[in-house]
Amino acid sequence: MERMNVLICGGTGCTSSKSDLIEQEFTRLLQEKGLEKEVKVVKTGCFGLCQKGPIVAIHPDRVFYCQVKVEDVSEIVNEHIYKGRRVERLEMHDVDEATQEKVFNIDKIRFYAKQKRIALRNCGVINPEDINEYIARDGYMALGKALTEMTPAEVVDEIKKSGLRGRGGGGFPTGLKWQFAAKEVNDQKYVICNADEGDPGAFMDRSILEGDPHSVIEAMAIAGYGYIYSRAEYPIAVERLNIAIGQARELGLLGKNIFSTDFSFDLELRLGAGAFVCGEETALIASIEGKRGMPMPKPPFPAQKGVWGKPTIINNVETFANVAQIINNGADWFKSIGTEKSSGTKVFALGGKVVNTGLVEVPMGTTLREVIYEIGGGCPNNKRFKAVQTGGPSGGCLTEKDLDSPIDFDTLVAKGSMMGSGGMIVMDEDNCMVDIARFYMDFIVDESCGKCTPCRVGTKRLLEMLTDICEGRGTMETIDELEKLCYTIKSTALCGLGQTAPNPVLSTLRFFRDEYEAHVKEKRCPAKVCKALLSYSIDPTKCKKCSLCAKNCPVQAISGVPGVEPFKIDTSKCIKCGACMTSCHFNAVELR
Repeated sequence: MERMNVLICGGTGCTSSKSDLIEQEFTRLLQEKGLEKEVKVVKTGCFGLCQKGPIVAIHPDRVFYCQVKVEDVSEIVNEHIYKGRRVERLEMHDVDEATQEKVFNIDKIRFYAKQKRIALRNCGVINPEDINEYIARDGYMALGKALTEMTPAEVVDEIKKSGLRGRGGGGFPTGLKWQFAAKEVNDQKYVICNADEGDPGAFMDRSILEGDPHSVIEAMAIAGYGYIYSRAEYPIAVERLNIAIGQARELGLLGKNIFSTDFSFDLELRLGAGAFVCGEETALIASIEGKRGMPMPKPPFPAQKGVWGKPTIINNVETFANVAQIINNGADWFKSIGTEKSSGTKVFALGGKVVNTGLVEVPMGTTLREVIYEIGGGCPNNKRFKAVQTGGPSGGCLTEKDLDSPIDFDTLVAKGSMMGSGGMIVMDEDNCMVDIARFYMDFIVDESCGKCTPCRVGTKRLLEMLTDICEGRGTMETIDELEKLCYTIKSTALCGLGQTAPNPVLSTLRFFRDEYEAHVKEKRCPAKVCKALLSYSIDPTKCKKCSLCAKNCPVQAISGVPGVEPFKIDTSKCIKCGACMTSCHFNAVELR
């Protein structure tokens, strides 16, 4: 029996930072010291705090080491594992605001203290490539219960009663979707797990597949017969899914007569090309069938006529990750978490201008302030918070006055944003909101399938107008035309991607119209981001006449006599590269 476990993050982020080499080094050194029977090395899924990776956790000591390098392993083995002394310089910690003392207790570190993990419950805890570790944490108990103690109708009723809503974007009641498919008279029905959503929030779906693939497999078995549709760019998730499916088949948890019942269920993994539009369910179905991923008009809905013309349930990874817990613990347990209309928890991919980036799972109803400041640590370098984009590229921006708003499906929509699949990007005073809208629109244009004119042509025209504004060619008429076109696209586009595509533009126009007007009236970017509207100058009172700026200018746009006269910038020659500002040690170069 091992006295200690060394858990090493094997998620995509930490793997790219050589966590696999860290695992190998731990194994080698423990064998060298004869400790391999006392200490077990386990490769897990994502711990969530991606910014601090690679992460190594030591249990039962509950010590998290962050930003571990291969060369640090020897010190951890010699000091902590062999001598029982923690390596404080690597240990994850917070600072107590009152005493300014370091806090090492992992349960009191703000990033984890406010979270409640349901969908992510096993990520960073178990080896995702060992089905026995999943079973040891009550894995497949829900499937056994559903097949031997409940009727199909009771399973659907329990999911309906729980209030679970789709975590992929629309928030449609999951139990109701299952009920629609159940009522269809057909000998063959399908279940699809959508693991191909392309916005930043899809990071958490990948992390669940990498860290806890059996939670999705079990939930799909509870729901019916199906496919897992994943993007090929997720190699670790794909590999672990294939391993998990093989292990489940080997133990009789997939295949024929599961749990000695007449229920048979199997899974097939289909790889997509990573198109954002395949987050839309009819486009995903088309891709599974070998067609180009393009949306179809509805009705009929997939629950009536889906893949291969059969009734089909489609849910995303995070939605399925909640199902087994609902069956095991009951609908009332799940409904007691969150708000009246938005039960349970939600996973967010927290990123942008925030101290702690990574995966965050919180109860519905948690405020934006709690997530951004208490869990995320606020904006770095004491910068002023400006906005937060929720819902991915098709979401909207919320401002400081919205920080105390509860996070749930209806509140976010009412404020002009959306839950989406869980992207949450924080922006500070250095972000230009017009440029932010242009950034998201550029993504939408690139990902549009091109089937309907409003999305194919309309979003491209929006991008052109936003570019004109950012580059100083915009007018007040441009802003009016921009806003009008947004509403036209929302009301005429075929699918959810096109209908929500204008959201970033509309929300930034609503809250930051003054920035748009500064771009067109004053030809000025208040955040000093839009390159075409910037100008560099040298303050003669601060210039030390050292000539460093002139020496580093790639186009000889700076003139002056060293030691004699202040230097000047010829704006007609300046390419606005910023080399002069970088090279000046006296803050004499100004950006306007």
